[in-house]
Amino acid sequence: MEESVDKYTHLIKLSVGTESVKTLAAWQTGRAAQTADGLPCHVTRMWPKREAELLNGGSIYWVFKGMIQCRQRVLRLDEVTGHDGTRHCALVLDPEIHRVAVSPRRPFQGWRYLSPADAPPDLSAAREDDDELPPELAGALAEIGIL
Repeated sequence: MEESVDKYTHLIKLSVGTESVKTLAAWQTGRAAQTADGLPCHVTRMWPKREAELLNGGSIYWVFKGMIQCRQRVLRLDEVTGHDGTRHCALVLDPEIHRVAVSPRRPFQGWRYLSPADAPPDLSAAREDDDELPPELAGALAEIGIL
């Protein structure tokens, strides 16, 4: 069943170092990308100011090669200390990755808030197992409204 995400505060982030939803999932199973309790996380320098809104059911939407392709629920924010002693934020994520309707997104740095109106919908359960399209083809199809 599709989860309604239109009422939550979300984040959007370029997936650096992974090329696809499949490689993101594989990377998150490694110890370097997990918390002590085994959940996947992404460490960022900035702490979200809208923490309460984000933790009320929000997700992080991942961008690969200029296309939003999936999301994960943000479960909690953990404080971690960097090698230089500075405070960082670990976005602790639900291990379940939800594929979404492919949507183009221009490059940006860091993470940004994503308004519910701009969040692409989850793919239906029938399409969750569809093969990933090459990013260029997915982008072209999204631009003409087919995806």
